[in-house]
Amino acid sequence: LPLFFLFVFIYLIILLGNLGMIILIHMDCQLHTPMYFLLSHLSFMDICYSSVTVPQMLAMLLEHGAVLSYSRCAAQFFLFTFFGSIDCYLLALMAYDRYVAVCQPLLYATIMTQKARLCFVAGAYVAGLFSASVRTVSTFTLSFCGTNEIDFIFCDLPPLLKLTCGDSYAQEVVIIVFAIFVIPACMVMILVSYLFIIVAIMRIPSAGGRAKTFSTCASHLTTVSLFFGTLIFMYLRGKSGQSPEEDRVVSVFYTTVIPMLNPFIYSLRNMEVKEALRKILSRAFVFRNP
Repeated sequence: LPLFFLFVFIYLIILLGNLGMIILIHMDCQLHTPMYFLLSHLSFMDICYSSVTVPQMLAMLLEHGAVLSYSRCAAQFFLFTFFGSIDCYLLALMAYDRYVAVCQPLLYATIMTQKARLCFVAGAYVAGLFSASVRTVSTFTLSFCGTNEIDFIFCDLPPLLKLTCGDSYAQEVVIIVFAIFVIPACMVMILVSYLFIIVAIMRIPSAGGRAKTFSTCASHLTTVSLFFGTLIFMYLRGKSGQSPEEDRVVSVFYTTVIPMLNPFIYSLRNMEVKEALRKILSRAFVFRNP
């Protein structure tokens, strides 16, 4: 029960924090920029992919265990991969947005138009659908040992691969496809973007100007470090370093803790978000006390 109420509390923070961020971006005109447009979709993805696993985990805690059919596991695996892949692509697009804003400020309005940002987000959704479909079909066409039910809560790639029998070639294809087209590809885009950003920041003559410019990227860098750090640990380590306990802890971290932290990272470290929140709260107070 203590764990159950702890994760209920965390899940409520995830829902309220990310939904509040979406509403705040929608209501404040100053936040109608490409960066916050991408951030609103990132918040929506955080709600979606945590909702795929956390309710099932809460049911497991109440029932003192969990048994999933392969069909339910496949559905959870597809949805979690779909939303998680979109998260990766959105973080990469946000890095590109910061690159254009810092390195090509005069062309920012021309490059990041409303049509362009819609195309970018639509591309992220299509790429996420493709990644999730390839991973799900490749994974669930493998031969699994045992019955038609599984006894773990997170239908993720590492624990599923431990249930397979026979030739491991298809397993390696699944890992390579996901590794090449999602994690490293997005990380390369982020690293290249920030390499150019750092070069541009170092050319700013004043220390105050450098600090102000870098502060616009600090929240995104924090989120990227947390999210991709856990993904690298989960998917790109060797089999000898894997254990069920580690898999469980890392899965809980990136399905609950990171979605919970993201709204705080972008609100506590962002003056524009804090100012928008202050104005909305002030309007609400005036409305209630005319």
